[in-house]
Amino acid sequence: MLAFGAAEAGFAAPAAPRQTERSKQKAAAEAARAGIQQKLSALKKDITRTESEKEDAADELADSEEAISNANRSLRDLAEEQSATNAKLQDLATEQERLGKTIATQKQQLAKLLREHYVAGNEDRIKLLLSGDNPNRINRDLQMMAYVSQAQARLLTSLRGNLAAVEANHAQTENAKDELEEIAQEQRDQKATLEKEKAKRATLLASLSSKLVDQRKQATNLEHDEQRMSSLVDNLTRIIHEQELAAARERKRQQELAAARAKAAAEAKARALALAKAQQAERERLARQAARTGKPMKPLPAPAPVQEEPRVAEKPEAPPPRSADTALASDLPSGAFESLRGRLPAPIAGRVAARFGAKRGDGPTWRGMFIKAPEGTDVHAVAAGRIVFANWMRGYGNLIIINHGGEYLSIYGNNQTLIKQVGDAVKPGEVIANAGNTGGNEESGLYFELRHLGKAFDPAGWVRF
Repeated sequence: MLAFGAAEAGFAAPAAPRQTERSKQKAAAEAARAGIQQKLSALKKDITRTESEKEDAADELADSEEAISNANRSLRDLAEEQSATNAKLQDLATEQERLGKTIATQKQQLAKLLREHYVAGNEDRIKLLLSGDNPNRINRDLQMMAYVSQAQARLLTSLRGNLAAVEANHAQTENAKDELEEIAQEQRDQKATLEKEKAKRATLLASLSSKLVDQRKQATNLEHDEQRMSSLVDNLTRIIHEQELAAARERKRQQELAAARAKAAAEAKARALALAKAQQAERERLARQAARTGKPMKPLPAPAPVQEEPRVAEKPEAPPPRSADTALASDLPSGAFESLRGRLPAPIAGRVAARFGAKRGDGPTWRGMFIKAPEGTDVHAVAAGRIVFANWMRGYGNLIIINHGGEYLSIYGNNQTLIKQVGDAVKPGEVIANAGNTGGNEESGLYFELRHLGKAFDPAGWVRF
């Protein structure tokens, strides 16, 4: 009876779009970040719940400034992905060429072996056994034939492995090409978004310019900005403390699991060694008995293999993303940031326009420093740490905060673009943002603060400006 599948009958369903490894990893990273973002969004809303929406002119810029930051960050990330994917494609092409040459050589070797085998015929072993020749020579020739057969088998196995590697290489190449197409489409989308939001922000700035200037000079607005920042820092400090306790518990649990696995592996190895030792002793006993009696030794089962210690990988895998309950915890020991006092690098190349403690017109004193710099200038982390806030905030525009451990925080405001996101670990000097004038600021630059135990302190004694 003939059976026809849907494809043979002409009713094949259209193939679903192939999901690349990149899209899978991206979805996993976004899911891992979503939990902590939800917590921080709720925190931000709680801080401003007593303030009426849109009472500050800068609030009307919020959506555009956030969108511009996101689009710029995406374009930067996409450019890095594109460069890495192109490099991967080049490596795959080089590997494909090497495999092709190896396979061609192996096919020639196999053809030669098969040709020689065909010319010699299949009865060589029988002829040798019936030749009546010297048994030692017959045994040597048979052994040589066995070596040739083994070499042929090994060559076939290696050839199959290389052919499979070619297929895997082809699949990886197709995946990389699909990823490049994804990246190119995302770049087009992000560029369109960026241009749209820049135009929107420019229009808003033109209509709000005088109102923004007036509001930035009002002492009550400046005080509200500082209160908002203090409230944010206090809440972040509480959340960080809770998360560092949770991270410590998780580290302890992982250490206990690792210790239990190591103990179980050591016990299994000890049992295998003891069994192997007992089997060897039994073999020696049976060999002595066979020597005395002249009877053949009874066969014993093969000794149990002893498990070797796992080798340390040359390139350890990246740690899995943290959960929302530990995403803000610092990996640094207490005292690490304090030890850098007086040696911290400047967060940006620019001119200090306002210093800690200086009077702000009729308003409160500066709780940080403002450093003038052109729009787009790189902003660097002053020390290692973990991003605990990366969002737009009234009075500070696109704001980023780093937890350095020991209840020390560094704060970077008025950015055009936030390059790093919540939960990211950063190294000393790593670029985390680009300077701007978001949040209704008149001039382009960076607002910078240092805080300990929630209180702002003068960065001048810590940072080399």
